[in-house]
Amino acid sequence: MCSDLGAGPDRDELDFEFLGNRTGQPYTIQTNVYKSGLGGREMRHMLWFDPTEDFHTYSILWNNHHIVFFVDRVPIRVHKNTDKPNNFFPNKKPMYMFSSIWNADDWATRGGLEKTDWKNAPFVSSYKDFHADGCQWKDAFPACVSTTTENWWDQYEAWSLTDSQLEDFSWVGRNLVIYDYCKDYERYPTLPEECNL
Repeated sequence: MCSDLGAGPDRDELDFEFLGNRTGQPYTIQTNVYKSGLGGREMRHMLWFDPTEDFHTYSILWNNHHIVFFVDRVPIRVHKNTDKPNNFFPNKKPMYMFSSIWNADDWATRGGLEKTDWKNAPFVSSYKDFHADGCQWKDAFPACVSTTTENWWDQYEAWSLTDSQLEDFSWVGRNLVIYDYCKDYERYPTLPEECNL
């Protein structure tokens, strides 16, 4: 999701990105959060399945309390709203959804070691059962933030993970996370504030 269809320099953005791999190696998925054009909040996970063999569900729950990235209903990442002055949480701009295939073989594929084999073009991604719940943006705050039951994503039950989701999230953290910017002290000698939650 992105706050500017042109992916402008001041955009907010939430990403699911599949990174290339070598045949037979686990697939890697990267998530990222941008606010006002600044990203650098990447996390990478190995997937517990081959995403090319069948359709899977990739979801984002985004309300004013947190952003949760899900794969097949399993929460793999939670990005919390700290509500502090230097809060790195995108909630001030309308968002759009779009999908693309782009060549990132200078960095994404094992750090740029694997290059795109253009003999396999054209590259195609397929979607089915696409669904989005949301609301129309109204300046300066979304009108749908309310207590009505039709806005399920903003109800109390959606403000935190359930016990079952917490258990799954803990399993993912122990077994599948291969990069977390909040643990990259070389890149961030002083960790971003949201890492200290």
